[in-house]
Amino acid sequence: MTENVRRSDATRAAILRAARERFAADGYERATIRAIAADAAIDPSMVMRYYGNKERLFAAAADFDLRLPDLTGLPRHAIGEIVVKHFFDRWDGDETLIALLRAGTTNPAAAERMREIFARQLGPVVARAARGAKGPTAEQRAGLVASQILGLALTRYVLRFAPVVALHRDQLVAWVAPTIQRYLVEDL
Repeated sequence: MTENVRRSDATRAAILRAARERFAADGYERATIRAIAADAAIDPSMVMRYYGNKERLFAAAADFDLRLPDLTGLPRHAIGEIVVKHFFDRWDGDETLIALLRAGTTNPAAAERMREIFARQLGPVVARAARGAKGPTAEQRAGLVASQILGLALTRYVLRFAPVVALHRDQLVAWVAPTIQRYLVEDL
């Protein structure tokens, strides 16, 4: 690998790291290319060179892997709990999803990115889990799961509603998991 390629990769990584942090802290609307470049200790023209514009930079920075577990073979009665706990692990371990959620409430491009991520990643997992259940389609079930998961994230991590923030994670899992369970595997 040449020195220029290594330097280019390091620059891209620094830009993405700075963008994720800036979008998480400021949201999409308030984050600027100049601020991101300053955080990455590079000239703003380099951000534009690699990503073209703020929207494309955001799309790259918000390339988020939900890392959903394979639910096949797991005890069917525990799937809702497993999914809710998984999302808590993702939120607590990575600010990117929260930044994307925050930005998605005000920016159409960020909202579209969120829809893409959930449709592409959650949809197939839900389709496998719901196999054989009567009622809504897998896409509808995935939408219902997303409504609960994203609503919980919005109230706990973005809007910071005191009653939701005050609840221990295990309490939230106990309350939300049965609903997710119903959406995933039960006849509706």
